[in-house]
Amino acid sequence: MSLLSDATDSSAQKPIPTTDQDHGSFFSSLFHLPRNVYLLLIFTTGKGFQLSIIALVLNYYIHSLGYRSDFIGVFSAMPSIGALLGALPTAMVADRVGRKPVLVFTAILTPLTLACCALVTSVPLLLTINLLQGIVSTGYWVTNLPLLTESTTPKQRVGVLALNTFLLLGVGALGNLLGGAIPEIIAGIIHVSAASPVPLRWGVFMAACFTFVFGLPLWTLQEPDRRAARKLTKNTEAALLAAGGTKERFPFWLFFKLLIPDLVFTMGEGAVVALIQLYFVLRFHLLPGPLGIIFAISGVAGGIFSLTAPLFVRRWSKLRLIIVVQYLTAPLMIMIGFAPTMPLAIAGEYSRSLMRTLIEPVYAAFAMERVSDRHRATLSGFYAITWSIGFSIGPTIGGWLQTNMSLSASFIFGACCLLIAPTLLLMFFGRSNVRLG
Repeated sequence: MSLLSDATDSSAQKPIPTTDQDHGSFFSSLFHLPRNVYLLLIFTTGKGFQLSIIALVLNYYIHSLGYRSDFIGVFSAMPSIGALLGALPTAMVADRVGRKPVLVFTAILTPLTLACCALVTSVPLLLTINLLQGIVSTGYWVTNLPLLTESTTPKQRVGVLALNTFLLLGVGALGNLLGGAIPEIIAGIIHVSAASPVPLRWGVFMAACFTFVFGLPLWTLQEPDRRAARKLTKNTEAALLAAGGTKERFPFWLFFKLLIPDLVFTMGEGAVVALIQLYFVLRFHLLPGPLGIIFAISGVAGGIFSLTAPLFVRRWSKLRLIIVVQYLTAPLMIMIGFAPTMPLAIAGEYSRSLMRTLIEPVYAAFAMERVSDRHRATLSGFYAITWSIGFSIGPTIGGWLQTNMSLSASFIFGACCLLIAPTLLLMFFGRSNVRLG
C-alpha cells in the first residue's frame, strides 16, 4: 500500500524531516510531529482510560452479579472473538473507504456497546453485547498503528510508538484510580457496598464516556488520497512488469513467522492479564478502591518505562530485546500466581507490567518495518486476529483452570506460553541474528 499524501495538505501527513540533533533526542522532536500523530495520541489517551477502567470494573461487575470464574473467563473472551470476526473485514473497509471513517465509527459505537453491557444481567445478553463490543472496537487496533507508522520517519517511529504505549498503558492506567473511586463514591451516596452491582455499573459508564469524549477530535483527522495511491501503485507494477521485472508477491511465510509467536504470546498474556484483577479480588479480598490504586501504579510505572524503549533499542537490537524480555517475563508470572503474600504478588505484577510495556512499541516497530508499506494494514489486521484468538483461548483456559484446579494454575499456563513464544522467534529468525550472551 502506498503512503502518498494528499497534495492539498501534505503537511498534515508527510513526516517532517529531522536533523541529526533531533534524532539524538526524541523528546525534543515531540513538538515537530505531524498533526495527525497528536490527534491519534489524544484518542489513545482516552482509549487507555477506557481499557484500564473496564479491566478493573467490568469483570468485577459480572462477579457481583453472582457469576463464577469459568463464566467470567468466557465473558472476557467475547471481545476477542468479536475482534477475530471483525479484524479482516474492518481492515478491508479501512483500505477501501479510508481509516478515518473506521476510527470515528469505533469512537462512537464502542462507548455505546459498553453502556449497554452495564445495563443487562442475563447470560445471552451479556455475551452478545460483549461480542459486539469486540467487533466495533477492532477499528482502533486495525487503523491506529498503520496511521502512526505512515505519519512518522523510521527514526521517530520507535519513540512515537513508545509514547503511544505510554499513553495507552501508562497515563491511561490512571483510569484504575477512577475505576476504583467511582464505585466507592456511588456506594457512599446510596449506602451499599462498593462491590455491589450498581456502583460498579457506574464505573463502566465512566469508561464509555472517556472513549466518546476523547474520540471527538478524530473528526478533524486528515488522510491521503488512497485511491490515487492505489492507482499509482498499479501503474508502477505495470511498468515494472513491462520492463521484465516481477510483481511483488504476498509475503505469506514472513506473515506466518511474525504472527505465530505473537499468537502464543497473547494466549499466555490473555490467561493472566484478562483475569488478573479478579485474581487479586479472590486471593486477597480487595475492594475496588485499593485494587484501583494497585493497578494505577502498575500502569503508570509501566507506561513511563516504555518511554525508555528507544534507549534499549540503541543498546540491543529490537529482536534481541523482545526475546530476552519474554523469557524474563515467564518466571514473573509464576511469582505472581504462587506468591504467599500480597506485597510479593504486587511486586511480581509490577515487574511483569514493566517488561510488557517495554516490548510493546519495540515489537510493533519490528513487525511493521519487516513488510512493505502496502502490506502494513493487512499485517495489522492479522495481528488483531492473533490477539483475538489469543485473548479468546487464553482467558477461557485461564478461567477453567482457576475454577477447576486452582487460582495459580492459569499462571503456569501463561508462563509456558511465554517460554514458547521467544523460542519460536529464535527458530524463525535465526540465532545468528540474536546474540543472547
